[in-house]
Amino acid sequence: MHHGASMKRSEASNALIREVAAPAAIALLILAAIVATIVHFSTRQSDQLAADSQNRRVNIAVEQSVIAIANDQEASTYWDDAVIQTRKRPLDLEWIDNNLGVWFHTYYHIDETYLLDAQDAPIYAMRNGQRSRPESFQQLARPALDLARRLRREIRVTKLSPDVGEGRTVGTSEFAVIGGHPALVSLKPILSETGEIQQAPGSEYIHVAVRYLDSSFLDRLARTYGIDAPRFSWAEPRTIAFPLRRPDGHVLGYITWTPFRPGAQVEGKMVPVLIAVFVAIGALLTLLLLRIRRSRVDLEVSRAEAQYLAFHDSLTGLPNRALFEDRLEFALGRREAKVAVLLLDLDRFKIVNDTLGHQAGDTLIREFGQRLTALTRECDTIARLGGDEFAILIEDACLPTIRNLAKRIIEDIRRPFELCGTEAFVGVSIGVALTPETGADRTELVRRSDIALYRAKDSGRNTFTVFSPEMDDSLKLRCTIEEELRDAVTTGRGLNLHYQPMIGADGTIVGLEALLRWQHVRRGLIAADQFISVAEESGLIVPLGEWVLREACLQSRRWPDLFMAVNLSPAQFRSPGFFDKLMRVVRLTGANPNAIQLEVTERLLLDNDENVLAILVRLRAAGFKIVLDDFGIGFSSLSSLRKFEVDKIKIDGSFVQHLGQAADSAAIVTAVLALGHAMGLHVSAGGVETVEQHTFLKSAGCSEMQGHYFSRALPADRITSLLGGERISSAA
Repeated sequence: MHHGASMKRSEASNALIREVAAPAAIALLILAAIVATIVHFSTRQSDQLAADSQNRRVNIAVEQSVIAIANDQEASTYWDDAVIQTRKRPLDLEWIDNNLGVWFHTYYHIDETYLLDAQDAPIYAMRNGQRSRPESFQQLARPALDLARRLRREIRVTKLSPDVGEGRTVGTSEFAVIGGHPALVSLKPILSETGEIQQAPGSEYIHVAVRYLDSSFLDRLARTYGIDAPRFSWAEPRTIAFPLRRPDGHVLGYITWTPFRPGAQVEGKMVPVLIAVFVAIGALLTLLLLRIRRSRVDLEVSRAEAQYLAFHDSLTGLPNRALFEDRLEFALGRREAKVAVLLLDLDRFKIVNDTLGHQAGDTLIREFGQRLTALTRECDTIARLGGDEFAILIEDACLPTIRNLAKRIIEDIRRPFELCGTEAFVGVSIGVALTPETGADRTELVRRSDIALYRAKDSGRNTFTVFSPEMDDSLKLRCTIEEELRDAVTTGRGLNLHYQPMIGADGTIVGLEALLRWQHVRRGLIAADQFISVAEESGLIVPLGEWVLREACLQSRRWPDLFMAVNLSPAQFRSPGFFDKLMRVVRLTGANPNAIQLEVTERLLLDNDENVLAILVRLRAAGFKIVLDDFGIGFSSLSSLRKFEVDKIKIDGSFVQHLGQAADSAAIVTAVLALGHAMGLHVSAGGVETVEQHTFLKSAGCSEMQGHYFSRALPADRITSLLGGERISSAA
């Protein structure tokens, strides 16, 4: 009997080996072979990708160095003073040092510079930041003179460069060996920028710049592009290298470096780990014979996964609203807890989602979560509350630390996001609330951070705001204004239009802009910019806009010789049946569509909506003129202007107000005027307040202006009396 029992146990053991252990062992060996093959292939591919990346970085560094030297040269050679000073005899060597010689070494890190006269004879030399004898040019005479002859042939054809990347003027460069060192030699002609100084083609003086490629250049390559131990080699090395080729294809030498091989490093560390893993798997397979044990493990895993999904966001893997509120409740329960809540909302997320698709939107949300994780501590809680809204819980918080964190988040989010092969730029608005001295419950703290977030968005977005009690009062006041505005829109009481004259080139009034005012019972006269945002958020902008259109069209009949400009909100423009409503207003008031100019903002064109284009086409066909308001501060492009075919662009008043104070404002205003005239568009300017601004705009060719310099916005009856004068020259 004992022998029979032993036989049964042996048979059972053999059956176990045959049916379970053997297949499991074979499967494990096959799996090990597959994993080993994948790891080996992946590491080799990783090393190759790393090598390709390093090669591209070196190529970019060399190409950018060529372009940078040419652009740096042009900054000093495309200049009337340079032509005058280089032909001056005797040479003003101090001027040459400061503009064409020593300065190039100090500021641009150029090793050597030379000046060649019309016969290619050296008249000046600088080496390593010190003025040198012109005879030192002989060490690079052979390559430099060949380049000079080539450059003079090009100058006889044209002085302008077809390659905008290397400047506006022609130039030439080449790798060469100078004094036993590899170098980049770049030549640029010294030309008159204004064209007022005439030079016979081919007789121009030439500026020669030399940068050696085996000294400081390699140091910057290592420091800037992360290349390990770069060095120069005359012979082709066996390791990775970048060849320096001359235009004729001849390889001058090679830039080589110690290649970074992440795959090999990872493989060396992964092999013992994988061995340990497979040993562990083998041990685990023996446990699979115990079915009950396996069932318990499976059940436990399933429960853990279910619990994880219940408290984490499936897209980002971050805690969800439920877990965030639980942790916030726990943090507030600690004695003398200092807790901060940051609510974050992505700016322009809807635009990315609509234009690039939901897949790009999901990628943006995931990467945004990853960036927040990298910027915060492990003990902080980052949660996705839904959509593009995130929250951060900071314990043991102090206000300076929170402010610094918010600034770093805003700065980091300004970096572009790589989405579906394109770069997307977004911003982030942040609302911050800290536990007050008397403490606060979870709901109150979140409410305060939400109020602060609202204020950050209202302040122009891409910023952060810390909650203060005044914000709560401001929100309550905003709600009160909304209720009172709703009553004003319904009854029409307190609403009226003022009209600001638009002045033509001859000083006469050519049109009026209708500006909405609200005569509040207690608060007095309220300008539109103080309540329009409330109207847009509450949906009151549509009926309010219809009232403005009706009143402006009616008043336009009083002044048939002037055009009437009316501002349209994007929400009003996109409201159902907008075109039909507008035509009904024109028909009922008897207004002339040809005398009505509809001003739209760049926000309306941003979505590139075909419905918007269709409505604009119908409006223009009906006789209305379309004006693009606040041009220059948004996102409009030349293609947008062509596609939507506006009739007029209006320069934003912020640029006009800074004329004479900021140089870029004058450049922008001049550029917009040139763009408008080139496209056959009328250009007007708002915000004119001084005689200097008026004089500049008039001399720049702006034929239509408005602002306090001429007149403030006035009620209709005062406009009639104002029209009695023949000309408006100032506010007086």
